Amino acid sequence: MITAAELTAIPLFADLTDDQLAFVARSVEDIRLLPGEFAAREGDERALFLVVEGVMELTKDINGVERRVGKRRPGEMYGEVPMMLSTNLPASYGAIDASRVLKLDFGSFFMLAAMAPQVATTVGASAQGRIESLKELAAETATPDMVVIGPSIDPRVHEVRTFLNRNRISYDTIDMSDPQQAEQAAGHSSFPVVVLADGTRLVQPTVREIALAGRLPVAPEHDRYDVIIIGGGPTGLTAAVNGAAEGLRTLVVERFAPGGQAGTSTRIENYTGFPFGVSGDELAAKAMRQARRLGAEIIVTRAIEHIDPDAHTVTLDGGTVLHTRVVILTSGVEWRHVAIPDIERFIGNGVYYGAARSDSGIAHGKDIFIIGAGNSAGQAAIFFSRRSKSVTLIVRGESLGASMSQYLIEQLGSNPNVTIQTRSEVVALHGTEKLESIDVIDKRTQTVTNRAAEVLFVMIGADAETSWLPDEVARDGNGYVLTGPHAGTGGEWTLERDPFALETTAPGIFAAGDVRSGSVKRVAAGVGEGGMAIAFVHQYLALAPAEPVA
Repeated sequence: MITAAELTAIPLFADLTDDQLAFVARSVEDIRLLPGEFAAREGDERALFLVVEGVMELTKDINGVERRVGKRRPGEMYGEVPMMLSTNLPASYGAIDASRVLKLDFGSFFMLAAMAPQVATTVGASAQGRIESLKELAAETATPDMVVIGPSIDPRVHEVRTFLNRNRISYDTIDMSDPQQAEQAAGHSSFPVVVLADGTRLVQPTVREIALAGRLPVAPEHDRYDVIIIGGGPTGLTAAVNGAAEGLRTLVVERFAPGGQAGTSTRIENYTGFPFGVSGDELAAKAMRQARRLGAEIIVTRAIEHIDPDAHTVTLDGGTVLHTRVVILTSGVEWRHVAIPDIERFIGNGVYYGAARSDSGIAHGKDIFIIGAGNSAGQAAIFFSRRSKSVTLIVRGESLGASMSQYLIEQLGSNPNVTIQTRSEVVALHGTEKLESIDVIDKRTQTVTNRAAEVLFVMIGADAETSWLPDEVARDGNGYVLTGPHAGTGGEWTLERDPFALETTAPGIFAAGDVRSGSVKRVAAGVGEGGMAIAFVHQYLALAPAEPVA
């Protein structure tokens, strides 16, 4: 704890009275940092920081790159602008050298300002000077990492843009279907074309090639791990955070992009700690950053070809064999497909399974339709109602009450841009190069109505895709993985001990989140199971001790 005498060496506190110094000494956090440690992260709640010893550095994520934007030395402060303007911290604040920093939260700051008005005057004057440099920083033109060229209605163009969005790679687009932009793509006949910052052009690239060009990790750094987590949704990322934090060499293998199905959610309203909700991609990005900071590896665009429960190996696509002490299945679920004639012809050029914030461009100013009655469909309807001409929710049942949270039902009911059409189904799709209209049947009257429609989102639930798993991992009739007591009663379990709560019928292979039979299918529940899985992993490893991975 800092003393009143030490506080007088800091210019901001130099002329305070003994009582005021005593208040500051009681109120501040006295933080000691090693080089590379952070006192605060960009976006954290406002606070005022003062350097006592060492050198601190401000860094900001600009265009996907961590940019150094300033330093603070003994006696200097950080946080004066957000403190005076009631905003979150605009940059991260980390130690270059071993440092000592004081942190004064906003409540204590304003109490001190009431006792000593000169403190508020000094901080306000400093904030005024900082604002000009912040304006220059904000005015910088972001240079995209890539430019995507191709018609917006092309399914591969949509896939590439979705991949870039989900992996947070900045890009611009040149839409061949827009006459004003078509000239910029002259000379190309095959799409998509992805132009890199150095001018290199990738013609019809795979997502793996784009990942490599974007410097995303696609290959594991080691061949032996304590834990390999299959699937990078909230459950898998939580398991990675906990595993890496507890010293386990941890690898996450993700087929497309971290975040899983939750990463496509336009808004999650019922996740604790976010009073105004959080988008799925934002939640995934923060979890991924946390996992990597703690030492977990996360690779993308990789699929699993085989798991050998006896040899404790995982084979990636391309034949890479990894040895692991434990496997955690967090592969989640895939959007359920709807049986409408000829629907495959329109996938990616009018029909889309699931809906993400990054899809706002294809829905802008259009009449869009959503098939579904769950929370994801409701969240998407609210999100797109602010950007599209209209939103119509097509619901098979009598009402939304059986499948959607009440808060969403109330929001939809009060939204003039949303129409809910119950007891209805889409029975046909029409269009030449892209979706142009749909046929909707009213099950009450059996009347079929043709509706102009350029965008149709299908969100009718999801199924587990587990056919790739080895036979040793038992599943229920719907393909969900059996765990715990259910894993121990079917005859596949061969050990004398009972399986742990999240352990499958194959010892040392665990399952958590939506892929698990009997799971709650909520983000918060999946996050909880991700943490629980690591706790059970430790119990498993204690029963079967082995040398740490080299």
